[in-house]
Formats: sequence, structure tokens, C-alpha cells
Amino acid sequence: NDNEVQSILEQEVNDMVDNSYKVLRNRIDRFGVVAPNIQKLQSTGRILLELPGVKEPERVRKLLQGAANLEFYETYTLADVSGALNALSEQAKGGVAPKAAEQADSTAAAAPADSAAVEQPKSAPGASLAELTGFPFLAQQGAGSPVVGMVAVSDTAAVNAIINSPVAKNTLPADLKLAWTVKPQPLQNGQEAFQLVALRTVNGQPVLNGDVVTRASSEFDNLQGQVVSMNMNDEGARQWSRITGQNIGKAIAIVLDDQVYSFPNVNSQIDGGRSQISGRFTVEEASDLANVLESGKMVARVNVASESVIGPSLGKESIEKGVMSFIVALILLMLFMMCTYGVYAGNIANLGLLLNLFFIAGILASFQSVLTLPGIAGIVLTLGMAVDANVLIFERCKEELRNGKGLKAAIHDGYKNAFSAIFDSNLTTIITGIILTILGSGPIRGFAVTLVVGIICSFFTAVFATRLVMEYFVNKGTFDKMTFTTRFTRHLMENVKIDFMGKAKKTWMVLGVIAVIIAGLFVVRGLSRGIDFSGGRNFVVQFDHPVSTSALESKLAPLFDGANTSVITIDNDTKVRISTNYKIDSNEEGIDDEIMGKLYQGLKSELGSMSQADFSVSNEEIGVVSSEVVGPSIASDMTREAIWAVIFSLLAMALYILIRFRNVAFSLGALAAVAFTTFVVIGFYTLHGLFPFAMEVDQTFIAAILTVIGYQVNDTVVVFDRVREYRTLFPKQDLYVTFNNALCSTLSRTLMTSITTLLVLLVMFLLGGESIRSFIFAMILGVIVGTCASLFVASPVAYAITKGQAKKVAK
Repeated sequence: NDNEVQSILEQEVNDMVDNSYKVLRNRIDRFGVVAPNIQKLQSTGRILLELPGVKEPERVRKLLQGAANLEFYETYTLADVSGALNALSEQAKGGVAPKAAEQADSTAAAAPADSAAVEQPKSAPGASLAELTGFPFLAQQGAGSPVVGMVAVSDTAAVNAIINSPVAKNTLPADLKLAWTVKPQPLQNGQEAFQLVALRTVNGQPVLNGDVVTRASSEFDNLQGQVVSMNMNDEGARQWSRITGQNIGKAIAIVLDDQVYSFPNVNSQIDGGRSQISGRFTVEEASDLANVLESGKMVARVNVASESVIGPSLGKESIEKGVMSFIVALILLMLFMMCTYGVYAGNIANLGLLLNLFFIAGILASFQSVLTLPGIAGIVLTLGMAVDANVLIFERCKEELRNGKGLKAAIHDGYKNAFSAIFDSNLTTIITGIILTILGSGPIRGFAVTLVVGIICSFFTAVFATRLVMEYFVNKGTFDKMTFTTRFTRHLMENVKIDFMGKAKKTWMVLGVIAVIIAGLFVVRGLSRGIDFSGGRNFVVQFDHPVSTSALESKLAPLFDGANTSVITIDNDTKVRISTNYKIDSNEEGIDDEIMGKLYQGLKSELGSMSQADFSVSNEEIGVVSSEVVGPSIASDMTREAIWAVIFSLLAMALYILIRFRNVAFSLGALAAVAFTTFVVIGFYTLHGLFPFAMEVDQTFIAAILTVIGYQVNDTVVVFDRVREYRTLFPKQDLYVTFNNALCSTLSRTLMTSITTLLVLLVMFLLGGESIRSFIFAMILGVIVGTCASLFVASPVAYAITKGQAKKVAK
């Protein structure tokens, strides 16, 4: 019946939208847009894309609209089809009937990309196909090519009218398909002409479809310039080998979206499933084409319905507060380093921090990256690790000075002995970042890219740049009295004796109780999903005067209690988009009216004398311009991808620790600490509604969790490195003593790194504004819990497993 047919059609449309959503997300991720927002607009067949920092909108538009319908065709030569073309030229002499021409224009699929905008034919009215294409002249030059015409850009519409007319259908071979090249060729007279290529079909289809392509990449060829290389799956490789074997000495055409990109001659049978597309590409064109091919085929045509320039999601005031809080935090951090290690050593560490920020900013700017909250998370973690590297070096130098060495020897051995801990902790984090970059998408990739860049920069500045400066001034005698201490820290944390291993059982009991409580909170309260995960409603509201997004947010937040509400500008500061997930899962009658009422109440002070009825009408110049329900920007498959990316990165980290420390106990200890820290931080967010700021799980929360994991891994590896060193120096020392000594000797470094990182985060939490408070709070919580887990989870677990291994060996 009609209802069943309608249901089937609606399901097909939904499937097409889902396919387009996934393909678009893949293309955008590969294009390099950091932290894009992609949401399905419910029941409209439309998809909302927000792409921060895009500087080439035309290129992006072209990238998004390509269908990626890749096909491989055998070809006819001009000699094969010249008779049929002559016959068509004679029969269509004088042009095709207007009705036929109109029909041809409406159904022509093989027109070049520019054909929609070409001029009317400049040739004389009634020009024949032979005159328009010049195929008789081409035949005289050599009829072995699949090119059957060279057509001026202005004449393509006339040729389309002829080759797509009913006359052509009755005259040309049934398996002949004529298609245009994607780009015009330059002619000797300075003009340009499209090539018309003769393709041989198999029952109207290509000899091989592009579905067999598994990988596409942009490469440089010495002879052809920029090309796109493709790899096929096993079935595709077998068919490609057969097809090329049957067409030696002939051309195979590579066609994308009904446009011929290249038609190379086959010189020999090609095994292995490799093929190549050439076509006088620029670097950007080749990169975008590879992106389109690898992202998958679009099953439905995509059109850009509308475009707008949107403002930052944080708002101008929040951004200013965030920047100011970061500057204040950086200044306090520099003062703290000077108060802890003295003016000389502290300023060298500060120089390393500034150089690190300078390099990160320069590299990210060269990538045309945009600053997002996940990116800020990566920078904060990078700064923490940069400070950590300096702390490790300075603490080592202090140890060497206490052992009676001179300043030069102490500095030399301090950098030398700290290198392995810095190298291992940085490399484990980089491995994690690289895997997240490859497997992750959206906010995860944005965080990972910033993290990898930052870690490389911090490693260079801490290990090499600061050492050059340090040794230069020491050799000049400027730093002769440097002790890496001040009167505040001279005897701080000296000769620490804490029985960490002896307290392990009691500690585990406490941690076990905490874990049980958090598990109960997960069951009883659960997490509050942000719009990124839950979807929500978007309202575009037009005002008659400029408005402040942060002021509007503060007015609306109390009304939509317990929900996430955000406001951003669109086009200019008189139009905003308000997004909220208030009661998004509710099916109550009148829910739309309730939300509209709350919206009007919150904005009433900005609307003058406008009534709620006028405000709610979607076609007014002032008030609600449009409203729509949007799906989550982080769909279920993206969530799964994110989880798998994190799991693989942690496994890679554990494998590296296993290789470096040659004992699975250290890998398991690190994983246990990461698991506990992540579980506690996520579990703490079940207390949403009990704190004076939003505690929702969204894209920025994911970035915060990834930061916590990175910090935890770095902290743990440094402790394990000291355990490894002590086991090498004192191989017969009791394992219990070795682990305790390693934890005590690195305790000052552990606390110093935590304090400096917390200093930056606390200042940003207090001064950075409401928009980033939840994001910063998650990282503060992670640093505190992570520090405790390094001391009371990672090392005790590694000790317990190592002790068990020793008992088995003894038996």
C-alpha cells in the first residue's frame, strides 16, 4: 500500500543521507579541517557543515560536491567509429530539432564541468558535427587515438545537443559512449578545446568500477608531474590484470563523475592492481582527487543549499578571557620556575618554554591550522611535558652537585642521565599521538596533531636549545654560582623516605572503594551528553541591533537548566544561532512550544515590544528566522572509531614500554594507571548539576580525557625509567627497596611537574571564563588523579607482577 511504499522511500533517503554524512566526514578529515562540526538535520535530507578556518571555500565546495563515481573503460579508436560519426554528422546536418536539443541538454551527462556556464555556440548555425569536432582532420593526423574530437569551449553545448539527440541514439553503436576530458587542452592559437573521447561500454556499463580501489594517494611523477596512484583489492587486481592483458597497445580510459581524466596506452599486462591518474594536476588538485577517491563514493548528488560565515563558538569575550588567563598563567609559571631553580636556571627553562610556543605557533600556522579547544588541550599538555623535561634535567643536575661534582660535570651528567627518561616519555606520547592522528577524526585528530607537533618542539627546546644556552654561559663563567636551588627550595624534598610499596595494600583498598562508588554513580546518575552526542535544536534568530553571544548564553542557561546551550554569530553580530539539547529525547506534546517560550523569555530584553507570537514566526525579519532538529555531530560509528583509536594507541604505548623495559609488568602497570585515571575522571562527571558549571560529555571533554591519558603515560614512564636505572646499578638490591627508592628519588620531579601544570590550569579555570571551565576542570582532575595513580597504581602493580615473576623463576 501507499504507507509501505512511503516507508521504503523514506528509508532509502535516510540511507543516502547516512552515506553522504560518512563520505563528507571522511573527506573533511582528510582535507585537514581541525574540529569540524557535522550534523544531520532531521527529516530534511540536509547536512550541516561547520568548517573552522577554511581559507579556500571554492576548493572545499568542489571537494564536497564530487560524487567520486570512478570507472574504467575500454576505448574505441577514431578509425573504429569514424564511419558512424560521419553518418551522424550527415544526418544531423542543419542541427537537431529544438525539442531534441532541449532534451539532449537536460539529459547530457558527459558535459565538461564548465558546460553549465559555457557561452552559446559561436560556430555558424547548423554547423555539422564534423565541423564542430574536427574529427575528419584528426583522422588524417592518425586514427589510432580514442580522441574523436577537439571542441572549443564555446561549442560544447552544440556538440552535446547532437551526440545526445535521438538521431545519435539510432546512428551510433549501442556500446559507444562519448565523454569529455576534465580539462581543456591548450591549442597553438592560444585558445583551449575539450577532447571528446570514445569509450566502449559493456551492456552500458564500464569494464571495471572504482569500488575495487582501496587506496589513493597523491604523488609526483618526473614525466607527468602530479599524479594520483591507486591500489585495488584482490578481485580488482585480477580483473585489472585481465583487462590490461586484453588491451595491450590500446588505451584504457579512467573516468570520474563522467569526465575523462586520462586514457593511457597499455604497454604490457599490469599485475598487482596498481593504476594511475594523470591530468596536468596542481598539488592541491591531486591531493583533493586522492581524498575524494579514498573517502568513498557518494550515492546521492550533493548540492550546497546555503552558506554562512559563523563566529567563534566561544564568543569574543570568552576568547579574550581565555587568552588573558593563559598569559597570566605563563607569567606565573615563569616566576615559579625562577623561585624554584634560581634566576639563571629558571630563565633558561623559561626561554625553552617561549621557544617551544614560538615553534608550535609557527608550525601550526604553516599547516593553516585553526586554534580549537582540543588544540589548546594539546598545547597545555605540551607545556606540561616541556616543563617536566626541564624539571627532570634540573633535578638530575642537583643530584650530581650533591654528589660532589663540579658545575660543568654536573650539567653534562644531568642532561645525559635525564635523556633516557625524557626520550621514552616523549616517544610513548608521540606514538600515541600518531596513532590517534591516523585512526581518529574530528576533535581527536585536532588534539593529536597539536600534541605531536608540540612534543617534537618541546623535546628539541628542552634537550638541545636550553643545553646550548646553559653551556655557553657556564663556559663564560656567568653561571659559576648556579646551584639549581633558591633559599625556598634548597633542602626541599631531600632524603625523602616513604614506604610506597608497604602502603600499597591500604592504598588499593581506598582506590577500590572509590572505583565502586564511581561505578554506582554510573548506574544511578549516568553521564550528561552534550549536543555533540545527543543532537539538539538549532534556532537562527535575527535582531535589529548587535548582540553579545556570551550575554545571551548567560540569560538562556538558567532557563534551559540541565541542558547544554550555545550561541554563535552568523554572517554578522545581529544574527545568532542558538543550539540546545533541552529535552531532546522527549516526545511530550507541546515540547516545541515550551522551548520557544523559554527562548522568548531569555531574549525578551533584546526584542523590544515584540510579542512571542511574532517572535516565533519563521518568516519575520526580526525574531526566529528558522528552527530545526539536528542529529549528533559525533555519531555512533565515530564514537566507536574514537574508542578503537584510543585502544590501539594505548596498546602501541604498552608495546613500546615492553620493548624498552623488557618486562610486561611495566606495560601492565602503565595501562592500569591509565585505566584508573580515565575511569575516575569520567566517573566524576556523573556529578553533573552539583557544580556551578556545565559537566557534559562533548568534543572538548574527549580532548581533556586524551590530555589526561598523555599526562599519565608521561608521568609513569619517568618513574619506570628510574626503576630501570636502579636495577642496572644495583642488580642484587631487593626489588621492594628498588621501587621505593625510585619513587622517592623522583617524587620531587613528580610533584614539581604536577604543581606547574596545575598552576597553568587553575589560572585558566579561574580567569578563563565560563565557556572553557568544564574543559579545564576535567584536566585539573586528571592531573591530580594521574599523579596519585603514578605513585599508588602504576608502580605497585608493576612491582607485584615483577615480584610474582621472580618467585616463579626461583621455583
